Amino acid sequence: MKMDMITNVNEYEAIAKEKLPKMVYDYYASGAEDQWTLKENQNAFSRILFRPRILVDVSKIDLTATVLGFKISMPIMIAPTAMQKMAHPEGELATARAASAAGTIMTLSSWATSSVEEVASTGPDIRFFQLYVFKDRNVAAQLVRRAERAGFKAIALTVDTPILGRREADIKNRFTLPSHLVLKNFEGLDLRKLDKTSDSNVASYVAGPFDQSFNWKDIQWLQTITSLPILLKGVLTAEDTRIAVQAGVAGIIVSNHGARQLDYVPATIMALEEVVKAAQGRIPVFLDGGIRRGTDVFKALALGAAGVFIGRPVLFSLAADGEAGVRKVLQMLRDEFELTMALSGCRSLKEITRDHVVTEWDRPRFAPKL
Repeated sequence: MKMDMITNVNEYEAIAKEKLPKMVYDYYASGAEDQWTLKENQNAFSRILFRPRILVDVSKIDLTATVLGFKISMPIMIAPTAMQKMAHPEGELATARAASAAGTIMTLSSWATSSVEEVASTGPDIRFFQLYVFKDRNVAAQLVRRAERAGFKAIALTVDTPILGRREADIKNRFTLPSHLVLKNFEGLDLRKLDKTSDSNVASYVAGPFDQSFNWKDIQWLQTITSLPILLKGVLTAEDTRIAVQAGVAGIIVSNHGARQLDYVPATIMALEEVVKAAQGRIPVFLDGGIRRGTDVFKALALGAAGVFIGRPVLFSLAADGEAGVRKVLQMLRDEFELTMALSGCRSLKEITRDHVVTEWDRPRFAPKL
């Protein structure tokens, strides 16, 4: 397919599947175990319907959003995804430039194939840094300090990965990082070397350094080593949301790790409203997972999200067409979201309300007379 003929985000995946080695495509595309949650992350959006309002003057529509005090062009941001140079030689640098051109935020993975310093060199834009915590706390502390020095504005702490989920495609493929690439943020740090004999080198790499004892008390430790706001990425329940608010975090990202950790957890859009209600407006709640259309963005905001993060669409468009692909994905989602706002009668993000959608768990609005 010619790149100028692409009309929606999903079309990039088929192109990426053709272009990428099977091992790389499977690593990006697959989920945990039966992959029920992987499918559900997208399918669940289709069960939420619109209640559009008519005869509203939508000649001017404002998509701008404010995230942790930073004004961005739209409530669509880039989630952390690992090892982007497997998709394209420019990897995270291309993604950073595309995010900058779109006026939005990129989150850099700890497991990036470009360093925080290299990404910072693309320009002074708003970027977040995704952090895993290792048994050697000094490793996390060094990464945080480097992100601070490089001008990153927040830490997105992944909290759903005490151990790695079972991704059977990676086990079958004996996934390993291609030999010409390195995880740039760990260069020079004394992490255990990849075990070449393992079924999946990523699994063996993670099993060693990750701290399985990391818990709520350690959030306080992280707050003592950085003044950056901390977002917890991987929250799915009201119970954990209430503890997170008490812990003084800056926000929550409702995420199931792209369905790559525990299978049969709910789609993130299904978990979103529970988390939003528990947060009681005290901290912003964002959604990560399954966004493929501007309509999905609108539904997330209607259910209380302050913004959304996209992951796989970035990887697939990067593989298909480099920086231009990522730019186009961001533009298509923006255009679709703006269209959805107009056709729903919303001129700004604050006009998107719960009344604009109906979900399968809503009671009938009007009880029939007996």
